Amino acid sequence: MKNLFWIIVLLMFPFVSISQNLLWEGYFSYNEVRDLSESENRLFAACETALFSKNRSTSEIKTFNTVDGLTGETISTIYHSQQFNRTFVGHDNGLLIMINEATEEITLLVGIRDQAGGIPPNKKKINHIYEHNSKLYISTDFALVEFKLTDFTFGDTFYISPTGAQAEVLETTVLNEEIYAVTLNHGIRYAPLSNPNLVNFEAWQTFDAGFWKGIVTFNDQLVAINSNNIIYRFIGTSPSAVLNVGQSFLDLRSRGDKLIATTATRVVVMNESFSQIAVIQSTSIPDLTSNFTSATIIGDSIYIGTFENGVIETSITNPSTFEVLLPQGPNRNNIFSITVTPSGTLWATYGDYSQFNNPYPLDEYGISKLAQEEWLNIPYEELLGAKSIVRITVSPTNENIVYASSYFSGLLKLEDDVATTLYNTTNSGLQSLVLAGNPNYVDIRIEQTAFDKEGNLWVSNGLIANMLKVLRANGQWQSYDVSDVLGGFTSNSRMSIDKNNTKWLCTLDEGLIAFNENFSNRLIKITEGQNDGNLPSSAVQCAVIDNRNQLWIGTRRGLRVLPSVDRFLNEEELTTNSIIILDDGLAQELLFGQFITDIAVDGANNKWIGTADAGVFQFSPNGQQTLQRFTSANSPLPSNVINDIEINGTTGEVFIATSKGMVSFKGTSTKPNNNLQDVYVYPNPVRPGFDGTVKISGLTSKANVKVTDIEGNLVYEEISEGGTIEWDTTAFGKYKVASGVYMIFISTDDALDTTVKKVMIVR
Repeated sequence: MKNLFWIIVLLMFPFVSISQNLLWEGYFSYNEVRDLSESENRLFAACETALFSKNRSTSEIKTFNTVDGLTGETISTIYHSQQFNRTFVGHDNGLLIMINEATEEITLLVGIRDQAGGIPPNKKKINHIYEHNSKLYISTDFALVEFKLTDFTFGDTFYISPTGAQAEVLETTVLNEEIYAVTLNHGIRYAPLSNPNLVNFEAWQTFDAGFWKGIVTFNDQLVAINSNNIIYRFIGTSPSAVLNVGQSFLDLRSRGDKLIATTATRVVVMNESFSQIAVIQSTSIPDLTSNFTSATIIGDSIYIGTFENGVIETSITNPSTFEVLLPQGPNRNNIFSITVTPSGTLWATYGDYSQFNNPYPLDEYGISKLAQEEWLNIPYEELLGAKSIVRITVSPTNENIVYASSYFSGLLKLEDDVATTLYNTTNSGLQSLVLAGNPNYVDIRIEQTAFDKEGNLWVSNGLIANMLKVLRANGQWQSYDVSDVLGGFTSNSRMSIDKNNTKWLCTLDEGLIAFNENFSNRLIKITEGQNDGNLPSSAVQCAVIDNRNQLWIGTRRGLRVLPSVDRFLNEEELTTNSIIILDDGLAQELLFGQFITDIAVDGANNKWIGTADAGVFQFSPNGQQTLQRFTSANSPLPSNVINDIEINGTTGEVFIATSKGMVSFKGTSTKPNNNLQDVYVYPNPVRPGFDGTVKISGLTSKANVKVTDIEGNLVYEEISEGGTIEWDTTAFGKYKVASGVYMIFISTDDALDTTVKKVMIVR
């Protein structure tokens, strides 16, 4: 029955080949290396949710992430089969991915992940992969699984505990055609591979009943790591101590005539006599603070995986010079917030805090910046001690000046990527919360920040009576008391300031606050209840003003819209509305009960809405039409947990930060231009085999676009919402137009400005 199960799995889930989607781009961190593997000329590094490799002949570094076909699931191990030129990637959830290195085809092998039989989902982690005689032996948290490289199908599952129950298998090796498996609780178990009935647990015997962590074959003998963190070799069945460095060993592997042992701070290379021929200490690597995770050897080179700095390369004969192998990317995958400037520069911060606004333990992750396809990672050591940075706000007059909100240390100013001033209780109007019995405690929690149209920087200073503060353009600070309506925290979101200079602040559990100092310090709260604002929840995550001055409000239990921000000026009470849609003829509330994490508005006034567990939705301007929905199942999104969304208004690129990495979708909803001087059409010409759409960009709002054939017959017409429209090269959606030159006539909505473009289509 066990064999039959694996056959069924392969029939139900054939090889899933995923081609690269050119509409998406991945921005992943490659700092945290979980495992290494190698061929004669190539290194493979497994990171948290992505991979990279280095070709030793060409020095080319290639990356693989969800855009290339990975899933965003947490990677646990990697193994490269040189004989079959396949790389296998194991995951915490049991998923096995196979990469054909010749074709770069990626195949998802779901047999372990989807295996039933009473195996809990959290007990399917793949711990180790070992190859022998055209088979892989896959150590998992429930059993040892066989995979046949001859036809790329799963074989038997071996339950090797003394009772045949599930057992955590940590690592395997083969010596003299006997397979040895280290288990968590049952010592080292072994069996002869010649036994045709290895699926019977009684075929397995106990080699050593102690507690072991790993095992390899080296110089025709078994070498293993004991739980006492001493490496032993077995002479017969008797263990003899080989190495004790007083630290926990994380990795042990044999490569030819060398044995490599890794701890968090040390890599030791031994020869066949178990003499140490190279020792690399983390403290000997200049300018880097690194914790080692694994190490391997190719030729004379040692490659060390680290937790913070990718892979470090050095040599066995001269381990004093080091090269860092680290593809471009942000510091971490779990980005807390992102900010995109008008020129397209992206800033990323990592300062996390819980849903109850608890920032502890405090983060020291620094800040990342993406500009002109190059990443700059500014380390914490260069940020004047600012911890738990939660958001970047860019000066509207000078993009080289930004302000970083620290959820513990105050407000940090950076100029030309250098921290220059940390605003705190000593040099600004910012205040620390008061901790009873500890008068010296300083905790300045800066949450939401935004510039108004006069260039004043507004700041929410958490848990302070005068929590709303402003840094005037002249350098003076001023405070406003909003304690009548707010007793606690604002929430992690962007403060929105509308055309009337009204500030809209989201709160942790006290609704939405609106304030305008120009109208007698008017202060209004919108919260739950029909008579108090009609929000579905008082926990407001985001409030965004769209292109028609409507306020879209996301809460932990759904969505609301304030029809116009102008209502604040004339009404004492503000009431929000739900959006009612028809679903199969039934009236339903849009995103009813959904935990909404962020809302972004693109150039065509479409709404991009992120959720806590359901991915991203794109809705039409009024919310009545779902344009797209992206999840980790149908797109390169690495996770359905959406932290933040930002849009490059010029290019239409939508950046989506998730809990497991950031990707972008290259949309077409760009901001409208003021005139038609910069209209362009792409691709042009449209060549045979092209299945995409023709983009017409550089449009004004509500521009009229007509496409005709060379004889003047109309084949397409549309009114633009933003700066770009798409034509699917059909005649009003009926059939593909023939080869030829097509005229594009464009006019503004008042017909005072016109232009004509051409596009050639070749079928």
